[in-house]
Amino acid sequence: MTVFRKELRAGAVSLLVWTAVIGGLMAVCVGMYPSISDSMEDVSALFAGMGGFSAAFGMDKLGFGTIMGFYGTECGNILGLGGAFFAALTAMGTLAGEEGGHTAEFLLTHPVSRTRIAGEKLAALAAMILAMNLACLACGGGSILAVGEEAEWGKLLSYHGTLLLMQLEIGGLCFALSSLLRRSSYALAMGAAAGLYFMGLLINLNGELKPLGYITPYYYADAARVFAGETPVGPLLVGCLLGALGAGLGLWRYGRKDVAA
Repeated sequence: MTVFRKELRAGAVSLLVWTAVIGGLMAVCVGMYPSISDSMEDVSALFAGMGGFSAAFGMDKLGFGTIMGFYGTECGNILGLGGAFFAALTAMGTLAGEEGGHTAEFLLTHPVSRTRIAGEKLAALAAMILAMNLACLACGGGSILAVGEEAEWGKLLSYHGTLLLMQLEIGGLCFALSSLLRRSSYALAMGAAAGLYFMGLLINLNGELKPLGYITPYYYADAARVFAGETPVGPLLVGCLLGALGAGLGLWRYGRKDVAA
């Protein structure tokens, strides 16, 4: 597991920074809730009546007047978008980074198969995504308790679980892209994550675009749907399959690729 440990060490700083920023912002948002909770009923009613804007972000279904509705809207967007960027950027650098950084020649001279190298890199990617999500869950849940509110732990765990699956899916797809490129394209990774995010907003705005929910993981990882107990199982399973196919494609392609030194 030498490559696995090396990848964890190489990504440790990035993991800590992203986790601190995302978890810190989540804690700050929850910390603001007690001071504004008295006026949140009026704010919730105002947002619920803003038509397309409120529908895009699920504010027509999630009430700001409750801690869970506030958490799903504010903290959910922070972790949903920030976590996707972290997964996409980290995955993009796993394989293409070796060629772009001219370290592939050194790595591939060792008596380790390419498949094992790629597999350990993929395992490290999954471990870092899992670690960040567990830390953010602790920040979010701990902050709710710290401000004296009662969390609905079943809904909270279900929501964070869908966010984890979403990030693993994006990580798997960007891992496949990384195996196809000669050097890391972080703009492509961020563009792909942002594109999927805005696709999710469009589905909320226009119900006729619901079939796109099988493409973007933001459809099944939407707080309004999860908290209402309406997590779409079909898109979720398709998303898991797409992530697994992306990971498999990355492993297959890297094993047969003409790697530049």
